Amino acid sequence: MASSIILEKIHAAYGSVRVIEDVSLSAADGETVVLLGTNGNGKSTLMKCIMGILRPSAGKIVAEIDGKRHDLVGRTTEQIVDLGIALVPEGRRLFPRLSVEENLLLGAFRPKARAKIASNLEFCFEAFPRLAERRRQLAGSMSGGEQQMLALGRALMLDPKILLIDEPSVGLAPILVSRTIDKIKELKERYQLTVLMAEQNFPQALRIADRGYVIVHGKIAFEGRSADELNNNDLIRKFYMGL
Repeated sequence: MASSIILEKIHAAYGSVRVIEDVSLSAADGETVVLLGTNGNGKSTLMKCIMGILRPSAGKIVAEIDGKRHDLVGRTTEQIVDLGIALVPEGRRLFPRLSVEENLLLGAFRPKARAKIASNLEFCFEAFPRLAERRRQLAGSMSGGEQQMLALGRALMLDPKILLIDEPSVGLAPILVSRTIDKIKELKERYQLTVLMAEQNFPQALRIADRGYVIVHGKIAFEGRSADELNNNDLIRKFYMGL
């Protein structure tokens, strides 16, 4: 059934410092929507608002999960996760002294996911064979690319309907960035996910985007109704892609 998310006129701040101003965006069922912008423009803050880590000072966030609408503002992070919304955070945020398998099992937090631990673990090892090979290895001893695989796998263990991915390219070599972006596309299609991805690597993000938004200083500066519109926007090509 359909899963989507809509943000309407979101404002957010850290104390007296305003970070997000009047942001509206959406990701419809089965879409990959990218939120593009350089560091410090509010991408991660917006992800925190969706996940209940930071409460917006104004605006609405509504998720439709399996045909039911849920107002996310005011819910705890645990309640939002229980709905089937998973976040792959910037910097991966793994448990370095736990094994690969232990990190994956911690992803199966919500009750609906616990019933599918065995099958979801099998899916993760099939999607990421390297994790199967290193299931007993400590997460902190893995390479950056392997840790990003593990962070994605941990999110899949939640059995999500909506997947939020924050800066998957950070800290990775260019070839690993390309592989990670390809894997996100593969997982989205395989699991029929709705994906909202925040990313500063414009060329890589646009390879898998259905459409997207550009955020500048906490405001939506441009909305592209397709990847082509984003790719062919003069300001984006000049200031973000060096063309």
